[in-house]
Amino acid sequence: MTGATIERPLANDRRFFRNLITVMAVILLAGFVVQLALGRSSFNSPLIVHLHAFGFMTWVGITLTQTWLAASGNLTLHRKLGLLSIGWVIVLLILGPLVTIATVQTGRTPFFFQPQHFLIANPLTLLGFAGLFAAAIVLRQQADWHTRLQVSAFVMLMGPGFGRLLPMPFLPPYAFETAGLVALIFPVIGMLRDWRVHGRPHAAWLWGIAVLLATTLLARVIGFSPIGEAVYAAATAGGSLAGTDGLAFPPPPPGAI
Repeated sequence: MTGATIERPLANDRRFFRNLITVMAVILLAGFVVQLALGRSSFNSPLIVHLHAFGFMTWVGITLTQTWLAASGNLTLHRKLGLLSIGWVIVLLILGPLVTIATVQTGRTPFFFQPQHFLIANPLTLLGFAGLFAAAIVLRQQADWHTRLQVSAFVMLMGPGFGRLLPMPFLPPYAFETAGLVALIFPVIGMLRDWRVHGRPHAAWLWGIAVLLATTLLARVIGFSPIGEAVYAAATAGGSLAGTDGLAFPPPPPGAI
C-alpha cells in the first residue's frame, strides 16, 4: 500500500461492495414500499413523476447489477453495462430538475421541506452524485478508487429512501439535511472496513463525504439567499404560487401529523 491507494485489492473487496450496495438498494426500495403500503403514496401522480421514478429505479437496478457482475468476475459485461450507465446518468440529470420544478410549481413539495430550499437542494445533490460518478469513470482503471467513488455516488441518492423511513414531520427545519446525512453511515462502514482489512481508510471515502457535506451546505446557503429567492420566483412565475414565500413550509395534508 502506498499513500491512500490500495495497490492490491483483496478478492473479497468486491463481495463487500456488492453486499453494501445491496443493503443500500434494499433501503431505497423499502422507503418507497413502506409509504405505498401506508397509503401515503399513490400512482396518481403527474407523468413527469412516473418518468423520474422509472429513471431512478432503473438506475438502482443498473448499480445493483454492476456490483454483482463485478463481484462474480464478469468484468466484460460489467464494462459494457458501464456504457449504458453513462447515458442513464444524463437521463437522471434531465429528469431530476424537471420533477423538482414540477413538484414546486404544483404545490406538491412535502410539507416538511421549504419549497425554495427544496428547489435548490435536489439539483445540487444530483450534481454531486454526477460528479462522483464521473470521477469513478475517469479512474475506472484504478479499481480501489473506482469502486469506492461509485459507492459514494450512490450514497448521494440515498436521501429519498431514508426520507421515507425517518419521522420527517418532526425533523424541520433540517429534514432535508437529516435524510441525506444519515447515509454517511455507508462510507463510514467502508472506512472502518478498509482500516481493518487494508490498514487505513481509503481517500476516496473522504472525497465522497466531502462532496455530500459540501452540496448540503451549499444548498442551504444558496437556498436561503437572494439567488434562491430569484430561482423560486422564476420557477413559480405565472402559476398559482407566484409571489408566495418560498421559505414558508407548506401545510400538511389532513392526518399527516
